[in-house]
Amino acid sequence: MGKIYSVVTIILAGIMVSCSSQKNTLSATTETVSVGKVPHIHNDYFGSYDLEDEIFGTKTKVTVTTDERKMVTNSLPNHKTGQFPNKGNPNTIAAQNKTYTFPLIPKYIGEPTWVREPGIALNGVKFEPGTAEVVVCDTGESYRVEAFQDLINLGLDFNHAHVQPTGAYHYHGAPTSVIEDFDTGEDLVHVGFAKDGFPIYFSKTNAYKPSYKLLVGEREGEDCSYTSPMNSIDVSVVDKHDGTYTSDFEYAEGVGDLDECNGITINGNYMYMVTTDFPYVSRCLMGEITEEERQGPPRGQQLGGQGQRPSATQILKQMDANNDGKLSKEEVKGPLLDQFNQVDSDKDGFITKEELESAKKDDKQGLGNRRLPVNQN
Repeated sequence: MGKIYSVVTIILAGIMVSCSSQKNTLSATTETVSVGKVPHIHNDYFGSYDLEDEIFGTKTKVTVTTDERKMVTNSLPNHKTGQFPNKGNPNTIAAQNKTYTFPLIPKYIGEPTWVREPGIALNGVKFEPGTAEVVVCDTGESYRVEAFQDLINLGLDFNHAHVQPTGAYHYHGAPTSVIEDFDTGEDLVHVGFAKDGFPIYFSKTNAYKPSYKLLVGEREGEDCSYTSPMNSIDVSVVDKHDGTYTSDFEYAEGVGDLDECNGITINGNYMYMVTTDFPYVSRCLMGEITEEERQGPPRGQQLGGQGQRPSATQILKQMDANNDGKLSKEEVKGPLLDQFNQVDSDKDGFITKEELESAKKDDKQGLGNRRLPVNQN
């Protein structure tokens, strides 16, 4: 695991917290452990601890007080990584200056709040399951690309991680080396904390299954492309939902063991699971968080349903070539062209914003089968 001569200093605080967030009083101890090619022997990271690795430069300090867990970290992984930069990722790992606070007694709300960065690993490296990569179609659809797919090389390493332009190394899925490093022999490996304060685990036997499934049918969209500073390609999105895009999946309660946020209550303790299947890492949180943490998309835009579609105003902006405020048959394309006569309710040969909005309303109410590129959220 790469830490042949590294030293990890663990300071267990007098206040320890169980998964159920109940406080237990233990005598304060300090333990220094030389880590060779064996897992950490510590089995409780709910107290205060210092994690420093001389080889990899990791410096993470966690302090537990009466009401919060505070992590100050340079976010450098305490394990081997892939080579960066690489063909799919042009960035170099660099130290960060991060401070995270987690409530010591999490408050379960039971309603998902979508977040971009759901939690932090015990070593100070963040989890960020989604990507910034989007395939955009001239017909209005946009599809968020998943980290694990065959369309675009994102340069992920064996830890299912890569590097942002800021130098921040981050995990998109199961953090292989963290799991090995913090393995105490039990099936559930504690790998981090979510930003609402609940712990994050990984099951080595995949005992807990997510409740997401692939949509049935095919995607829509014409003249689609993906563009980045390193790459620009034409993409055909009209295919079966195969997991390339986030919107290929939908939540189906009861299909698996985990809830919409990849969470579960075990022996009265709520926790999140990192899984080998979608969503891999939770895209939402079930506990109370601050407004600053609400970084994700509105519910439903990325998880479940078709690709994100534009409003009537956006359609006009994209297709109204002569800027006359309406669309002729020569200007429209894709599914809208196929349904032109239906949407053109006054039969004047043009589609107006009002007619687009009316079509959207009818489609939501199930009054037609127009399948327009209109926002359905």
